[in-house]
Amino acid sequence: MKYDEKVMNRMKRIEGQVRGLIKMMEEQKDCKNVVAQMSAARNALDRTAALIVSTNLEQCIREEKENGENTEELIKEAVNLLVKSR
Repeated sequence: MKYDEKVMNRMKRIEGQVRGLIKMMEEQKDCKNVVAQMSAARNALDRTAALIVSTNLEQCIREEKENGENTEELIKEAVNLLVKSR
């Protein structure tokens, strides 16, 4: 799968969030603020994973339909990936 610039930018923002978290921990910041930022980073990762799975699923379904194949198993696999990521 080719990852577009939007997905790569999301990952770079998440990387920045994690670096910020490390800095907060090094500076002994309040645990409530650290945990809040951890939650934000985790949510950003979850949303990015969902975007990747949905984009990949869309591409795969189009290819499978063109080849006359059944897409049901592919959809189940994508749903399982999303469930496991939570």
